[in-house]
Amino acid sequence: MPELNITCLPVGPLETNAYLLTDPVAAEAFLIDPGDEPERLLAALETSGCALRALVCTHGHFDHIGAAASIQAHRDLPLLCHPADVPLVEHMQQNQAAYGFPQTEMPRLEASLAEGRELLLGGSRLAVRHVPGHSPGHVMLLWEGAALVGDCIFAGSVGRTDLPGGSFRQLEASIRRCIYVLPGPTLLYPGHGPPTTVAREMATNPFVRPEVRPA
Repeated sequence: MPELNITCLPVGPLETNAYLLTDPVAAEAFLIDPGDEPERLLAALETSGCALRALVCTHGHFDHIGAAASIQAHRDLPLLCHPADVPLVEHMQQNQAAYGFPQTEMPRLEASLAEGRELLLGGSRLAVRHVPGHSPGHVMLLWEGAALVGDCIFAGSVGRTDLPGGSFRQLEASIRRCIYVLPGPTLLYPGHGPPTTVAREMATNPFVRPEVRPA
């Protein structure tokens, strides 16, 4: 499988990690979680020399989608999301205002991300996994040796579950079902903060511990 390059671009006051995922051989790119600073994201895309093939969000919170419409003004692509997070996206402007953030234009959506779908980037296949808990339609993108996990899990922490549609029970189940089953060296790229690994979180994350099975 061709190696994918990943560039992390923390954007906005909440320092949300936008990711530019590229296949330099195929000269194709995905932009994931375009939360803010669209000019910076577009500049990174231009620098990569790759054509943008998909605009994706791990979930519908405004700090992960706020720049999507501005990107769409330059690249005619829908924002891919899970159907269960469409209501979050539709209330983006109200939520921005409620938290004191400037309102941005609503993005055009394609609610087609669902468990089991594969996204093709050059010669690589990215598997979509539904990992609800932080939001009802939260997804992660998984490929060989790495995963983009959004706000499901962080280095030493997990996504908050006190927002509308959040559930710690669901989040805990998602982490155990979809993340803690991956090989230990798998790199995890979260929606905020530094990358981590499956092994490190299983050993040290205080919020979700691995299940202890009876002998």
